[in-house]
Amino acid sequence: MKRGRAVTVMTHVALLVSGLAWLYPLFWALGSSLKSDDEFFGRGLSPLPSQFLWSNYLDAWREASFGRYFMNTFLITLGTVLVTLVVTSTAGYVLARTRFPGRGFCLGLVSATLFLPHGYTIIPVFDLMQRLHLLNSLWAVIVVQASGGVVFGTFLFMGYFMAIDRELEDAAQVDGANFHQTFARIMLPLSGPMLATVGLFTAITAWNSFFIPLVFTLGRPELRTLAIGMYAFIGENSTEWTLLCAGTVITLAPITLLFLLLQRFFVNGLAVAVKQ
Repeated sequence: MKRGRAVTVMTHVALLVSGLAWLYPLFWALGSSLKSDDEFFGRGLSPLPSQFLWSNYLDAWREASFGRYFMNTFLITLGTVLVTLVVTSTAGYVLARTRFPGRGFCLGLVSATLFLPHGYTIIPVFDLMQRLHLLNSLWAVIVVQASGGVVFGTFLFMGYFMAIDRELEDAAQVDGANFHQTFARIMLPLSGPMLATVGLFTAITAWNSFFIPLVFTLGRPELRTLAIGMYAFIGENSTEWTLLCAGTVITLAPITLLFLLLQRFFVNGLAVAVKQ
């Protein structure tokens, strides 16, 4: 009994130390975002500022155009989430409830695209966006970001819908509902946890994405996202480190808050999908 308790205590201590080590860079960035330039270089790795300079956030928001970057990132994330949820929920429901010739082959072929790195497909995608006259626009980023998460989200929705009892659909059909009405009025409202799960996955990816927004808005700096704006802080001769830390906090705060609000739905939806 004593040995078991000792092992438990040592495990908790190790996990606590590991957690603090993982969280320390975030605390340091938060504290450094409130420091002056002299204090940033003078106090080393201390996360606590002697004086809280909230003006760093205002400078990052106004002078470094973070307000514009924030709005661009918000619009891209919102559009990507909406497009992804519409496409994946409908495709997942069809795959879960219908059988057609070649279904297995199609699923296998689509699954193979999960293992293709973005770097190998960016050239044909870039050419496609150019032919559609969408380059250097937020629409190009939304379309490309949404297409990247369609396969994964579709499989999650398919697993979730397969776990729902068919008796609900049979009862709806007896009442005169067709396939589309059953999906829109019954199945989609029941998939709230999965909507939150896929939406959160998509939002985190779109919010933090760097490569795709950089490539498809390269000709228009005013369309930069927060991730690209962060990189723009690093100058050739000097870097505003305190503003860079303030920008980091501005970038991380919304997506962290979103995760805390939706984590219960996220865990429930992912657990049901994994069981299938």
